[in-house]
Amino acid sequence: MSSVIISELPAMDATRFQHTPYYCEENVYLLCKTLCESGVADETGSDLFVVFISNERKQASMFGLCLHYTLFHVPLWHQKASTRADGIVLWDYHVICVQRKKESDSEPLVWDLDSTLPFPSPLASYVTETIQPSFQLFAEYQRFFRVVHAPLFFKHFASDRRHMKAPDGSWIAQPPPYQPIVAQDGVLHNLTEYTAMSATDTLSRLDPDTVSEAISQKLGVFVSHSQLQDLFTKLP
Repeated sequence: MSSVIISELPAMDATRFQHTPYYCEENVYLLCKTLCESGVADETGSDLFVVFISNERKQASMFGLCLHYTLFHVPLWHQKASTRADGIVLWDYHVICVQRKKESDSEPLVWDLDSTLPFPSPLASYVTETIQPSFQLFAEYQRFFRVVHAPLFFKHFASDRRHMKAPDGSWIAQPPPYQPIVAQDGVLHNLTEYTAMSATDTLSRLDPDTVSEAISQKLGVFVSHSQLQDLFTKLP
């Protein structure tokens, strides 16, 4: 069970990882790199998956921020940014890392730098506590998940942080102190390719062949909340 793999990991304090508020995609990029470099994950990131959480209504937000405004439509619970007892925040999108070791029967682990849950948390408990699939939501609040294999994310992802600037060019939230992430092919910005979501793109079948082909693509596998846990049992 998940307790086995957690006991094998060194004590993890989320504060040891680079974290810039409202830049969740870059935080997870660097988180995955650190897990690889520290030996917690495979050195190539083959056991890591970057998961974008959003929905079709993300476009209703202003400037595409990871900020807490009532016009956002992606509810997640147990978030550090919340001022409520239940920890709920409405994001426009959020990004986490899921680790799944192929040679182990242990449950996948979720690494979420913005969560108040244990770090890392077993996927099943994270889904129950953070996604809360049993909570009845209006259609516009339904969450979708883009699951991208970390080695492909390292290769292709880029962000010049344009989504964090107001029309007058000022920063909506202070950027990280390091240089923006550039894709290996020189692309400067493709964040919107990862955050764009449509229910019509949801994977229709989770058979091993379909999943294997999809996860080998730059933008990965696109699933609903009801498919997320099952997906990690079908990954090659």
